[in-house]
Amino acid sequence: MTWLLSRLLKAFGAVFFGFVVGVVVRKLTGADGLGLALGVASGVSVVLLVDVVRGNRLLTWLRGNQLDNAPRDTGLWGELGYRVERAMRDRDRAVARGRLELDQFLSAIEASPNGVLMLDSHEQIVWCNRVAADHFSLDPQRDLRQRITNLVRAPAFVAYLQAGRFDEPLVLGTGRAPSTLSIVVREYGEGMRLVLSLDITERVRSEAMRRDFVANVSHEIRTPLTVLAGFIETMHSLPLTAVERERVLVLMTQQTQRMQTLVADLLTLAQLEGSPRPAPDRWTSLDGLLLRIAADAEALSAGRHRLRLKPATGVELAGIESELLSAIANLVTNAVRYTPDGGEVEVAWRQLEDGSGELTVIDTGLGIAREHIPRLTERFYRVDGSRSRETGGTGLGLSIVKHVMQRHGGELMIQSEVGKGSRFRLVFPAARVRQASDSALGDEAAFNAAALSDH
Repeated sequence: MTWLLSRLLKAFGAVFFGFVVGVVVRKLTGADGLGLALGVASGVSVVLLVDVVRGNRLLTWLRGNQLDNAPRDTGLWGELGYRVERAMRDRDRAVARGRLELDQFLSAIEASPNGVLMLDSHEQIVWCNRVAADHFSLDPQRDLRQRITNLVRAPAFVAYLQAGRFDEPLVLGTGRAPSTLSIVVREYGEGMRLVLSLDITERVRSEAMRRDFVANVSHEIRTPLTVLAGFIETMHSLPLTAVERERVLVLMTQQTQRMQTLVADLLTLAQLEGSPRPAPDRWTSLDGLLLRIAADAEALSAGRHRLRLKPATGVELAGIESELLSAIANLVTNAVRYTPDGGEVEVAWRQLEDGSGELTVIDTGLGIAREHIPRLTERFYRVDGSRSRETGGTGLGLSIVKHVMQRHGGELMIQSEVGKGSRFRLVFPAARVRQASDSALGDEAAFNAAALSDH
């Protein structure tokens, strides 16, 4: 309340000044009334003049940008200027804090994998993040305040908005590519709507693959079971000669082996998908693997092909031996199966400049058309289903190879041309490749270190 004391002192000063003026006027004119009037007028004028000057300074500051401090006058006007300035500074800080929180909130929404679209009561776009802009082919700046149904004209989306029943999400194909969106609308405020979009393309694709997988497994198992059931019924109901019985038993054995192979491959895939990543310190000799694979391939070929399957690599690979053996063996046996008699199958090893390694399986078979190559690693995908079954394939081999390479940090690469054969490359990362001599030196160094520590 210091301003009140200052105000009173100034008022008393003005009264005293007016009294002095009145006394002087009365002495000069001898008129008491005139002296009193002039004294009061002069005192009030002094107070008003001071207030006008200080008030004008405060108004001038208020009319400006308020970047500098308010006038530092004493008394009422100084206190008023200080209070106004502090209130404005508090307001500016609150606005800045709110803007910062809003920016952080919008940044968090921008980082969301979901599309977020805000609509006003007239279905005009108030704000959208980049994901929503990509989902609906919008421009986050140019399309603001545009009616959403003028920009997204998919009939299902327009009908969904107009119906106003948002209990169930809308599944919508974008039409630009084989992609699918799940759209959810939530109402808030006064007629405003929040449109949330999620790209479920992979989910839809996985569900389709799962359905296809179940259908393919059922089909693959049903076929040999039907054959077995037919043969069993035949043996049970018809008298067969010894030769006929032997032939039926051979065919039943083949179908049984086919089912066993299929189940084994399915179990391998399940194990690959559910097992932890292979340790990087379990080393396996690549030459040892190739020797075992070459023996099986030679037995499968039975001299019908020219085989070059045993390069002297002197290399060790880090990983699970059984998985590496399965991956390489699948490629080699496929090459033998699908290469006509008299063709050639070769295995080559190459060390790359960055320390990684590349194992290549090359054949001179029929080759594969370009449109089939991206899908070769899908389960049960066959370029020629009848020929695959004739050669004993289950349609799971390349899928197993892909999973093994992914688990070992590597990659399966396929090149093929119809009539010119195929080239399957297994690329292993540098961390999982080493020369056998390096391991011997490492063991020797470890032995020497242990010996020194004993002394």
